[in-house]
Amino acid sequence: MSTPRVILLLSGSLRSGSSNETVLRTVQAVAPAGVRTVLYGGLAALPHFNPDDDAEPLPEPVAALRTAIDEADAVLVCTPEYAGTLPGAFKNLLDWTVGGTEICDKPTAWVNAAAAGRGQGAEATLRTVLGYTGADIVEPACVRITVDRNAVAADGIITDPGAREQLGRVLGLLTERAEPGCGRPHALVGGLPAAR
Repeated sequence: MSTPRVILLLSGSLRSGSSNETVLRTVQAVAPAGVRTVLYGGLAALPHFNPDDDAEPLPEPVAALRTAIDEADAVLVCTPEYAGTLPGAFKNLLDWTVGGTEICDKPTAWVNAAAAGRGQGAEATLRTVLGYTGADIVEPACVRITVDRNAVAADGIITDPGAREQLGRVLGLLTERAEPGCGRPHALVGGLPAAR
């Protein structure tokens, strides 16, 4: 039996029910057999980045984040844009990844769920920071999907077949790039796991 590929889902929004969370929960819903998605839930618990604290022993939430990245075969991000760039909380998360090696060479992509004409600043900043981490950006898997609230069910999952198909393709591209079983055994993530 083949080892399931683990895709870590990182939302850049702290808002409950955000478009970004909706996209990532839909990714979980469309994930095929053989792919395990894990929605990271520790964004709010991360301390402010301080280089003095970027040493062993790491703060517990930071250690959990790095473990989650290390145990994943690939990473998928969905983040909003705030004031022309990444939200502060998510930039803080990324800052904590720069000093580690967990995301280096890890297949990584993002979904831009912003309204048409928006989100480019966040994408540009995300690309820059991921460049510093050495992440393997899977360009064809970096897409824009506008979330139509009329096409979101009560459970927060997108019902639009076109959007679901596009998210399925994103997962397929990431898993094709990922080496099966390159992560370590799955563990709880950020104290708030949500695995499929």
